[in-house]
Amino acid sequence: MSDHSSNLLLFGATGDLSRRMLLPSLYALHADGLINPDLRIFGTARSALTDEAFRDMARSALCEFLPDDRKAEGLIDAFLQRLHYVALDASNPDGFASLAATIGDVSGGLSIFLSTAPSLFEPTIKGLHHAGLSGENVRIGLEKPLGNDLASSRQINDAVNAVFPEKRTFRIDHYLGKETVQNLMALRFANMLFEPLWNANAIEHVQITVSEIVGLEGRAGFYDETGALRDMVQNHMLQLLALTAMEPPASLDATAIRDEKVKVLRALRPVAEGDVVTGKYTDGAVKGDAVKSYENDLGKPSDTETFVAIKAYVDNWRWQGVPFFLRTGKRLPERRSEIVIQFKPVPHNVFKQRGGKLEANTLVIRLQPEEYVRLLVMAKEPGLDRGGVTLREVPLDLSLTAAFAGSRRRIAYERLLLDLIEGDQTLFVRRDEVEAQWSWIDAIRALWSATDLKPKTYGAGSWGPNAAIALTERDGVSWHE
Repeated sequence: MSDHSSNLLLFGATGDLSRRMLLPSLYALHADGLINPDLRIFGTARSALTDEAFRDMARSALCEFLPDDRKAEGLIDAFLQRLHYVALDASNPDGFASLAATIGDVSGGLSIFLSTAPSLFEPTIKGLHHAGLSGENVRIGLEKPLGNDLASSRQINDAVNAVFPEKRTFRIDHYLGKETVQNLMALRFANMLFEPLWNANAIEHVQITVSEIVGLEGRAGFYDETGALRDMVQNHMLQLLALTAMEPPASLDATAIRDEKVKVLRALRPVAEGDVVTGKYTDGAVKGDAVKSYENDLGKPSDTETFVAIKAYVDNWRWQGVPFFLRTGKRLPERRSEIVIQFKPVPHNVFKQRGGKLEANTLVIRLQPEEYVRLLVMAKEPGLDRGGVTLREVPLDLSLTAAFAGSRRRIAYERLLLDLIEGDQTLFVRRDEVEAQWSWIDAIRALWSATDLKPKTYGAGSWGPNAAIALTERDGVSWHE
């Protein structure tokens, strides 16, 4: 199989993800000359559209979601000529023959992006196989969710692997396409400053926060069956934890990196009863706007958690005894994704007798909405202090936006779609990673069931239930605000 596919097939091509992310990302790759001129893009969904109607829909999406400085009529027109459309009911095997006939020769490679309801994964895979769209020249990208527990995840993966072997299966977690997430490896492994200290000898604890201000956003049915633990912790947050805690890989080869990540996931200690807090938002205010409770948004009573905080441990030599505090939730005060590395205090304060008070160093890696790395260090305040020293914590800031001002901030899916087309699996999740993540999550859910744990309420616009504060305070730790 050539590394670079000549054909890309998008399932769910008329859906929200396609309009907001996939089509603008593919246009950006086209505009920047990063995809071959011969790449044909096929969209498929249930809607009965002609090629021209699909192109009109795509033009509308680009006009709505592209920034103004990226809209160039000539480039948009040229990009739209790449697009073709085939109506398909994925639950009907007969329709795949016409899909295969429209695509035609795939000897130059075919990459498939599957963004459909999980219930359609198996019939879609079978339909592709029977239509001859699963050979050595074909690779498949799978958008989450891949199951809702270990058993269902294995069922989906078994169905996929029966047709597409692991080397041609690309499981997507869009967080891995973010520049700052990739910069996490550069920060650790390209700088002598950090790696010797990146362990239990120097680090007191780690915090990972993924907070949202939004509520259900039209995902009510899905979210109420899923909850924060499975929607966010199982994939995004555990991937961030794995990248933070992994050993240095032997190389940047996809296998080497994913080998190190799965070691971390398998080393996660089962969560104890007192080390997890769940919550559900009630009426409150976010950014000054009054918002209703989760149950009001949902339209019925529910015990689904919209917030979860966990104290986790990675049981290996590097991280023994270091707590990893994870929290995520909806209707929190701000939208934020960040990793906070809290270093231990210096062993001896030489400034103590002269009034100098020390704070331990903190490294903040902000993933969104801004992208920056901030190291908080101690410095002496300017001035003449008789017999004393006034110390103050000051930030050393690296704003990725400012440092790379000439570079355009890319959508995460640009990176992932390009890697799918080119066959690079580095930023995609391997099956054993997914299963290790689900094993840990399933154990937490079994604990909830055994202890009849119900979500505690928190007002919309707050940082979750009070119990989440107590979770860290027992270790003398405060959440980084």
